[in-house]
Amino acid sequence: MTEQTTHLMTQSEIHQLAKKEIPLKQRIKHTTVTTIIYICCCLMVVVCLLPLWLLFVDATRSTTEINQGMSLIPSGHLVINFNSLMSHDFPIMQAFFNSVLISFSSTALSLYFSTLTAYSFVAYRYKGQKAIWSIILILMMIPGQLSMIGFYKLVVDMGMYDTYWPLIIPAIAGPGAVFFFKQYFDANFSKELVEAARIDGSSEFRTFNLIVLPTLAPALATNAIFGIVSSWNNYMGPLMLLSSTEKYTFPMISQLLKTDRYNTDLGAMALAVFLTILPLLVVYACFSRFIIRGVAIGGGKE
Repeated sequence: MTEQTTHLMTQSEIHQLAKKEIPLKQRIKHTTVTTIIYICCCLMVVVCLLPLWLLFVDATRSTTEINQGMSLIPSGHLVINFNSLMSHDFPIMQAFFNSVLISFSSTALSLYFSTLTAYSFVAYRYKGQKAIWSIILILMMIPGQLSMIGFYKLVVDMGMYDTYWPLIIPAIAGPGAVFFFKQYFDANFSKELVEAARIDGSSEFRTFNLIVLPTLAPALATNAIFGIVSSWNNYMGPLMLLSSTEKYTFPMISQLLKTDRYNTDLGAMALAVFLTILPLLVVYACFSRFIIRGVAIGGGKE
């Protein structure tokens, strides 16, 4: 009879019964700690989002309004600031699409070939494997600034100066991304699944593309965010390798706005900075759900 009664109890009744079994002091302590955690999280959200909101508000205000002080309420000069931003000789929209092309192309190449390289370290055993892995670790420790002069000379000698190729192709060899995916493979790779695909007659590339890659969605999303943000914010590389104004990236064009005319047009400058950040926010919003899904799946494993 007791078991039947327990099965007939609703979820809320079970929850209430469990609460009665917990001492009052312990419940008060748990509620207090939970409240403090939620308050701290809310404060952190405000601290993170407030600068972005203030930047957007300034993008909708005129120079006179910005000089009057800080405001949390948007104004009605967004269209005026946008027209002012587009009214000069700098190719703003062309630079925007240039940055999109470079960022997404380099990130796509990095994701695929870095996962392919990391996969070779966990799925195969061959001579020199440890030596190659050691070289990758050493390359991670070398600052990129040390190779800038040699890389510039190599690009000029190969006739690729003032093109996008030097900004896209080197992303294939990303030691940091290879290390990241290697650690993910070590924690989540199922060699039995690959062996079963081989027994069924699947080729190695087919196995990798159709079986291995889909299981890497959280890792791919995480590295995609880092890769796009890093490539989008890259200023020194394009500045060193691009000379044509129509090929400039968006960060380079944003720096050109600091002229006598636009240095006083604070609303247009705020809008340009906000447009620089906006694609990164969209990328994070699109890929973060894969990260959350991966965490949820990992947390549900027994």
